[in-house]
Amino acid sequence: MGRSLLSQFVNISSTCPRFMSYSTSSKLQRRLHLTQENHIPNVGGVSSQRCYCSVATPEPVISETSSTSIKKRIVSGVQPTGSIHLGNYLGAIKNWVSLQDKYETLFFIVDLHAITLPYDVQQLSKATKETAALYLACGVDTSKASVFVQSHVRAHVELMWLLSAATPIGWLNRMIQFKEKSRKAGDENVGVGLLTYPVLMASDILLYQSDLVPVGEDQKQHLELTRELAERINHLYGGRKWKKLGGRGGSIFKVPEPLIPPTGARVMSLTDGLSKMSKSATSDQSRINLLDSKDAIANKIKRCKTDSFPGLEFDNGDRPECNNLLSIYQIITNRTKEEVAQECHDMNWGTFKPVLTDALIDHLHPIQTRYEEIMSDRGYLDEVLAEGASKAAEIADSTLSNVYQAMGFLKR
Repeated sequence: MGRSLLSQFVNISSTCPRFMSYSTSSKLQRRLHLTQENHIPNVGGVSSQRCYCSVATPEPVISETSSTSIKKRIVSGVQPTGSIHLGNYLGAIKNWVSLQDKYETLFFIVDLHAITLPYDVQQLSKATKETAALYLACGVDTSKASVFVQSHVRAHVELMWLLSAATPIGWLNRMIQFKEKSRKAGDENVGVGLLTYPVLMASDILLYQSDLVPVGEDQKQHLELTRELAERINHLYGGRKWKKLGGRGGSIFKVPEPLIPPTGARVMSLTDGLSKMSKSATSDQSRINLLDSKDAIANKIKRCKTDSFPGLEFDNGDRPECNNLLSIYQIITNRTKEEVAQECHDMNWGTFKPVLTDALIDHLHPIQTRYEEIMSDRGYLDEVLAEGASKAAEIADSTLSNVYQAMGFLKR
């Protein structure tokens, strides 16, 4: 499921007025107080309402924002297909929680992306709500971040069509994920959406004049496409051409940069340390789902693939499973790599697996408890999503209006 939104990029001045505060309605504030007062988990040693372990800033260096400066904007999303697993959490959602204190953040459930491959129609809306509930359970704070559903902001689809008209087909044919998935599914089972979803992803990012996009290494190609599209549209329709049409002139889109967490960005399968943990993997044994029971977690860790080398160590190319399991342990215990290496150096698998199991259960328990509380109050969740969509639409509609004007459309 988890396509997080996406190589080396340049900043261009924003064309969209910033949304300077995300105040919530008084009614929703009261519900937030009642539901969050005593139940936000302290995850991984992070203070309440935070859930993504601290993230060191990758290259290029992004300067810290002061309380008096305009915050840079970040957008990211996860698909509501399958169960959210440890890879989605450690590679995306957990990081969002630390980012929401430093940046202006918009996090959404990318339900439009979920239909590019065969899916369960009856389960889509249910899975969308469950995904939103897990966002909040993991510590996303709606007083700091907008949480909404992609399809609830219609500008995503409108901008995708405008971008599609300017996207060379060759750019899409080179997308690695399309090649891999279409080869597996066969031409007769592949819809056009699988080919064009990177354009929708670009729309998701450019619509909000995003400064940064949290991405894993495997998603950098999609962000490169987004950057290329932004620069192409700016060249074709921006600058003096836009000004002659009554616009502001200059760049239509900001060109976003990637924000890649150096740790935990790529969590690997429990059955194959060389493959990414994935919802689409046939065996549920390959992943830890955030809502797995204690017994299920213990069983999966007990049976996960290991090796016959003595001791445990990071960064040995011959021991991908060892590196993966130690990395998971490091992140969920909020410790340094050096501390974990020292603790586990002389351990064998029989000793380490119970330690990892207990750490996972302890880490996920408050998230699971909070999730059940949120799901028991559907009205609260509906209000959160409606509030988030309203905030997001205000930004998106401003961008879309500029694009329509710059491309020469008659004003509505």
